[in-house]
Amino acid sequence: MGLYFAALQIKINQLEKDIEKLMTTPHSHSPTLLKPAKPVGIVGYGAYVPRYRLPAKEVARVWTGGKGGLPIKEKAVPGLDEDVITMSIEAARNAMKRAQIDPTELRAVWVGSESHPYAVKPTSTLVAEAIGAVPNTQAADWEFACKAGTEALVAAMGLVGSGMGKYAMAIGMDTAQGKPGDALEYTAGAGGGAFILGPAEESLAVINASYSYVTDTPDFWRRSDAKYPEHGMRFTGEPAYFKHITEAATHLMEAMGTTAKDYNWAVFHQPNTKFPQRVASQLGFSMEQIEPGLLVPVIGNTYAGAALIGLTATLDIAQPGDRILVVSFGSGAGSDAFDLTVTDAITARAGLALKTRDYIARRTEIDYATYVRYRGKLQMK
Repeated sequence: MGLYFAALQIKINQLEKDIEKLMTTPHSHSPTLLKPAKPVGIVGYGAYVPRYRLPAKEVARVWTGGKGGLPIKEKAVPGLDEDVITMSIEAARNAMKRAQIDPTELRAVWVGSESHPYAVKPTSTLVAEAIGAVPNTQAADWEFACKAGTEALVAAMGLVGSGMGKYAMAIGMDTAQGKPGDALEYTAGAGGGAFILGPAEESLAVINASYSYVTDTPDFWRRSDAKYPEHGMRFTGEPAYFKHITEAATHLMEAMGTTAKDYNWAVFHQPNTKFPQRVASQLGFSMEQIEPGLLVPVIGNTYAGAALIGLTATLDIAQPGDRILVVSFGSGAGSDAFDLTVTDAITARAGLALKTRDYIARRTEIDYATYVRYRGKLQMK
């Protein structure tokens, strides 16, 4: 009789564990959760940040006489021979080094940006050509303000997760624009990240699920014939950035059965220093959880690259088993949220390419006049 009750107790304990697991894992039938049919993960990643830095105090010196507070310390500025294409190629090559795959196995090369060099000519085909992925690949340029890169990442999840292709590359990269003297000029930086998605069993971080939240919120825009964007000032905060990020993060965590305490790290879109710190606090995350990916104080807002380059910096220091929440934001407006778990493969592959902080440490300070020349802000005709 004693053996019978002991066996019964074991079955009861196992049943309780199964119920607990069911209650705290994503519901595959959720109508809003974006979860691929086949498990997908990041098999390679890479970042790129230009060398040049413009201190925020230098912008203030020119436009306000050095008065007022500064939203960041400095921002990255592309050189005369750099644009979204060249920077995307650098990040893509770093991702390939970590992925250790043949570029001809890539079934898609997708580049998200607000600053594609050509109005009619794709960035993606040039990147695909440079890394050796042509001709048997899909290529496209993506746009959705600052979340164009994560839009490409979600699509890559779908392509690989459906079985249409084994590997797909998604890039978020920008040379952000800011009108001279405008508040955006202090923060509009340059840089981004590239990710190669593939089978979960080969990945260094598994993407457990994603969730997207969008509305028609006109907080920031640029007409096709305009050189610089316009923005709704404080309207860009509460109804745009904070509303969309908190909704996306909350929906994803509820569907996954998680809270902030279940994540080792978190990355939020970073237009300035205060916004990601504030939204992290609202969602229950500590400053320590967002510190590795909070790069805006030293490189500025890299627009479509902002959340993704924050993820590259976080993966650079992550350990096997770490869980990461990433939430982007794009004006217009929308957010993509991702739940990731780092695998043992990170140990061997993270060091195969330059790390994000290596690029940040490689800096050359410039003055405002040099910045104006490099960014083509002084039009001669």
